Amino acid sequence: MTGQYLANSAAFIIQTLFGLYILAVLLRFLFQILRAPFRNPVSQFIVTLTNPVLRHLRRFIPGYAGVDIASIVLMLGLQMLELLLVALLYGQTPAIAGLVVLSIGQLLEMTVYVFMFAVFARIIIAWVNPQLYNPITSLLASLTDFMMQPARRYIPPIGMLDLSPMAVFLLLGLILRLIVQPILDIGARMLL
Repeated sequence: MTGQYLANSAAFIIQTLFGLYILAVLLRFLFQILRAPFRNPVSQFIVTLTNPVLRHLRRFIPGYAGVDIASIVLMLGLQMLELLLVALLYGQTPAIAGLVVLSIGQLLEMTVYVFMFAVFARIIIAWVNPQLYNPITSLLASLTDFMMQPARRYIPPIGMLDLSPMAVFLLLGLILRLIVQPILDIGARMLL
């Protein structure tokens, strides 16, 4: 019985540490793709956190067409390692194909949740203090403008109420259910 508690605790630590670092690499990748302000203190923190590993990877894995392939490889490798460690912790030996598919699904899921959180945070900031400018608001705008602007074109504000974030949430929820969840299910079936 004590062994199960220790395994659960170790799995929690592994998932938390890997998850936080994968999130940092994902944010760096998204900031690069969406052209977020590089001189932003939050961007600088993420670059400082992820640069030691990515600098070495970029020697072997160059970017392509403005896409940082090293970041994608690092995220995928870390996600696979996390799943492998947790599976081994519970005495399971996962299949490599299952690890790859499940890792891709979990990275896509994390990406959608990052966008959902960014849209939600922008909504809260707009309600509390719409004129507020700080480093985080500029990053949130960088993360969400590519979704919010098309939604605003098709869904005009009703009075003082902007309904475009609801459309973006609906679209992101559909992506989670129709694209990401099937990938996660296939990966889980292939894992063992």
